[in-house]
Amino acid sequence: MTTARAAICHGSSQPFAIADVQLDALRPDELRVRIVACGICHTDLAVRDAQLPVPLPIVLGHEGAGIVEAVGSAVTAVKPGDRVVMSFNSCGHCPSCAVDAPTYCYEFFPHNWSGTRADGSPTLFQDGQPLNGHFFGQSAFATHAIAHERNVVRVPDTMDGVPLDILAPIGCGLMTGAGAVLRAMKVRAGLPIAIWGAGTVGMAAIMAAKIAGADPIIAIDVHESRLTLAQELGATHVINGKDDVAARIRDLCPAGLGYAFDTTGINRLIEQAVSLLAPMGIAGLVGASGPADMVSFNEAALMGGGRRIMGILGGDSDLQAFLPELMDHYRAGRFPFDRLIGHFPFDAINEAIAASESGQVVKPVLRISEE
Repeated sequence: MTTARAAICHGSSQPFAIADVQLDALRPDELRVRIVACGICHTDLAVRDAQLPVPLPIVLGHEGAGIVEAVGSAVTAVKPGDRVVMSFNSCGHCPSCAVDAPTYCYEFFPHNWSGTRADGSPTLFQDGQPLNGHFFGQSAFATHAIAHERNVVRVPDTMDGVPLDILAPIGCGLMTGAGAVLRAMKVRAGLPIAIWGAGTVGMAAIMAAKIAGADPIIAIDVHESRLTLAQELGATHVINGKDDVAARIRDLCPAGLGYAFDTTGINRLIEQAVSLLAPMGIAGLVGASGPADMVSFNEAALMGGGRRIMGILGGDSDLQAFLPELMDHYRAGRFPFDRLIGHFPFDAINEAIAASESGQVVKPVLRISEE
């Protein structure tokens, strides 16, 4: 077994606690990564707050980046010494995985949220007892993590000059927002899009909308500082969520929105977004609502205009193709997501979480080890 230091989440009543853990021996399709950096995502905090059915205590972290230390006998995509970014895991053989749609893997839960491998075996131990881990097939709030060939992407040589503490968050929030625009909704040039929420996912969607040529690009948030940054990253118009958002959008887009993208999960905002769609408009939803939350819409208006409501998970991303595509956009200056990042040392994980929740930092990234 390999000993590592990991931040353990016991729930919302306690801070994350860093302690020694042990990693299980590698299986043939697994690899061990020395974690250099890991982003903090809203999904980690949703688990902390028991909004998702993930067992506690657990080692979280699912935007890891690091150096491959060892690989199982069946791993061919990466080798020891490779720089990798990490994302969600998938089974590789269900009907969704078969058509390169792994975010909708039929076995998503056991491969990502069960606290163990899909077969129920633990990847982490503490004091000789199993510890929940394997979160998104990685659990990267740690100095070392076990991952899988399917959920790691080798960083291309073209990105050799970009440090892993910049690339780390590309595997979830950034991928989700950009993929929603470029992959799921397939935003067309010249059509209007409005984005509710200018956090990491929303900012990624704004940058991707600019890449796609959408016009106008409308950002909605209640933090003026985020609206200012949204304009710098590509929003052509910004609206404070405390204002009359619907009236402002109707003034800007009398025919309606080609695309409405909600990152908030707030049902009244989702209903507002749907009500503002143009004929054939698409409302994309990625916000994590409460499990009992419901939304209402007028069926005749939805059907009569050919409007669509689309649930989007992970930006419809096929990791091996889409993450290098985003890195290419970053290298070319079209996807400057580094402007969202605030760095924190690993032992300041609780301070990093507080900075995220206060809105002080859009995307906190933990520096866990030297590259």
